[in-house]
Amino acid sequence: MKKSVIILLVLLALMTPLFAAGATEAKEAGPIRIWAWDPNFNISIMNEAISRYQAKHPEATFEVVELAKADVEQKLHTNLASRTTQGLPDIVLIEDYNVQKYLTSYPGQFADLTSAFNYNDFVGYKADVMKLDGKYYGVPFDSGVSGFFYRTDLMKKAGFEPKDLENITWNRFADIAKEYKAKTGQYMLAGDKSDGGLFRIMLQSAGSWYFDKEGKPALVNNAALKEAMMVYKRFVTEDLMLPTSGWTEWVGAMNSGKVASITTGVWIIGSIKAGTDQSGLWAVAPTPRLDLANSANASNLGGSSWFVLQNGANRDKAIAFMQEIYGSDKAFYQTILINNGAIGSYTPAFTGDAFA
Repeated sequence: MKKSVIILLVLLALMTPLFAAGATEAKEAGPIRIWAWDPNFNISIMNEAISRYQAKHPEATFEVVELAKADVEQKLHTNLASRTTQGLPDIVLIEDYNVQKYLTSYPGQFADLTSAFNYNDFVGYKADVMKLDGKYYGVPFDSGVSGFFYRTDLMKKAGFEPKDLENITWNRFADIAKEYKAKTGQYMLAGDKSDGGLFRIMLQSAGSWYFDKEGKPALVNNAALKEAMMVYKRFVTEDLMLPTSGWTEWVGAMNSGKVASITTGVWIIGSIKAGTDQSGLWAVAPTPRLDLANSANASNLGGSSWFVLQNGANRDKAIAFMQEIYGSDKAFYQTILINNGAIGSYTPAFTGDAFA
């Protein structure tokens, strides 16, 4: 009997540090940690969401970590591949193009949010991106609908009026860029040749892509792909595009007036508005189209969504936050459209004044 009591006491003594460690870990969960890129758009919008949430939940704390998009992707891959949760955020922003890659490569690492949100309240194509085996793993965020944004003052100096830029083809766009450079000595657009964003916009203006609906390569007999390559070749061989490297240089060329236009997703509006000295000098025209019968003056680039890490210390708190703001707050979506130019995916908000 005495021996049994001694063994029991020893076991209790050994287990006490484990209980203490568990309690310490719960206390040290800390603020809800979020990874995202683009301070003028994603970060700014997330800070607005946090402000709205804390107005009702002052005890909630957050840490928003701004990283370059490539760094978010690399750090997320590195941590998930090594199967370590230390250093990972509770919420992470992932571009739509990469969602399925993460979900299939790292099963069990992202929280199943199927029952946490009414996915019928979100734009269908955005919800489908984050669906795998009948379950939803993300919170749809912004649309990447594109536009041809341009400086009215700079284009006017080169002799171009808004009507000259409406519903044009990509080849006409290249002609205008060539004429603009000849008249001003400046480039009309900037681009990073290692980034395929502009090329993807061209492809999607014709409803085309690198793969078909079954996921098979669609490179042979792809008229849109061929036409897009020919137009892009003009930008390079005719020296119509200011070379830039990375996001900072690309946006910097726009904000500094080194280029007169930028054709990209609507999420660029945040960076355009950040140049307060250029207020009132920007306008937008429909995205150029390819010289193909099935091409339209409309396209898309990017768009991202939010994901909660399954093993995050604040998983449940993070989900509650996302539910209250991104999953139900219609006024929030009105605010970010007005302030940031963000076209969200939450359809109940589309009836508000900002969308009128």
